[in-house]
Amino acid sequence: CSFLPFAGMFLRLPGAGGRSRGSPSTSWSPCVTTAGACCAAVEMVYYFTSNVESSPYTIYMGKDKYENEDLIKYGWPEDVWFHVDKLSSAHVYLRLHKGQVFDSIPKEVLIDCVQLVKANSIQGSKMNNINVVYTPWSNLKKTGDMDVGQIGFHRQKEVKIIAVEKKINEILNRLEKTKDERFPDLAAEKESRDRDEQNERKAQVQEMKRKEKEEIKRRKEMDDLRCYSTLMKSEKMSSNQDCGYDSDDFM
Repeated sequence: CSFLPFAGMFLRLPGAGGRSRGSPSTSWSPCVTTAGACCAAVEMVYYFTSNVESSPYTIYMGKDKYENEDLIKYGWPEDVWFHVDKLSSAHVYLRLHKGQVFDSIPKEVLIDCVQLVKANSIQGSKMNNINVVYTPWSNLKKTGDMDVGQIGFHRQKEVKIIAVEKKINEILNRLEKTKDERFPDLAAEKESRDRDEQNERKAQVQEMKRKEKEEIKRRKEMDDLRCYSTLMKSEKMSSNQDCGYDSDDFM
């Protein structure tokens, strides 16, 4: 995506289809063709592996600006979005582990992500002391009046900013060695992920119902046992009385 921040607005570069204004600075606007038509999406995605933790993390981004729309559309709830603040850069995503929350990203993994974002910003890669913004994928806001690839946020309080002092080649070289270029069917992958989650939830509900039935059965058995014990005790007392013994008979 390409734009110039100006007084809380953005101005699209004249060479990218004219000039427009009016979107907030927390949105990013993509390039369009000189004819004003949106560029077609090319679903080429670069995948990287962060191995700084015992359990590796997947980081991914589009080859260029044209994939941004599909990456926004088919992101997962486990994804975290990264972008250089107020500068053009790649849209980089971190896929969290299942059940992991946004605030629990390990520091070293976070550094991997922001270094990758900085390196994939034409201006940011040449600058020191830049900021990178990041937020959960679910917080990305997309409305019908936005240009292709342009986004905002649902909740500003869920947007975090991290300062990046300089480029660290050691980290970038390590990540580059793990790079894998793919042409994924993002829609199919998202559908498969959602289907697996739905099946897992069904299984959890079924397991809960099974345990509830077992608990009801156990309680009934305990109640029956208590009733049986009470009955046996009552019958025993009645049997002793039927023997006809009376304490006065021994006087």
